[in-house]
Amino acid sequence: MRRSLALLSLLTLVAVAASAQPLPEDALAHLGDWTTYSDETGEAQVIVRISESGGVVQGRIIRVLPTQEEPTPNFICEDCRGRFQGIDLRTVPLIEGMEWNRDHFSGGHIIDPDKAKTYKATIKLDGPDRLKVRGYIGIRALGRTQVWRRN
Repeated sequence: MRRSLALLSLLTLVAVAASAQPLPEDALAHLGDWTTYSDETGEAQVIVRISESGGVVQGRIIRVLPTQEEPTPNFICEDCRGRFQGIDLRTVPLIEGMEWNRDHFSGGHIIDPDKAKTYKATIKLDGPDRLKVRGYIGIRALGRTQVWRRN
């Protein structure tokens, strides 16, 4: 019985260690601070920090930038809908659950606090300082891509 428990413990430890493998160099290039831009005005809006923990990528807003419409940036989202109205945007996990898949991150989701919607997402580098972030419902063809720029 002790042998079985010891073997089971060893196998569990090996499985956990194997699942926490570091990301390849290509994947690490996606991490860092990225500026998002308005689809309507083209103005820089926020800076999102994309980070990794245990092979899974997440992103959070770390800075709201001044715009023509909002010259004094505010982390509290007054214009957001539903559960995000009046929330500090720094507390909202904008990107969650993304995992490396050959040349991009996928399998997770991205949140649009303005519309209070969650979308499936992919993230892929387009050169060293451009990140294509695609949100979609159902299939990728039915989505929208934004280009974020590295800070």
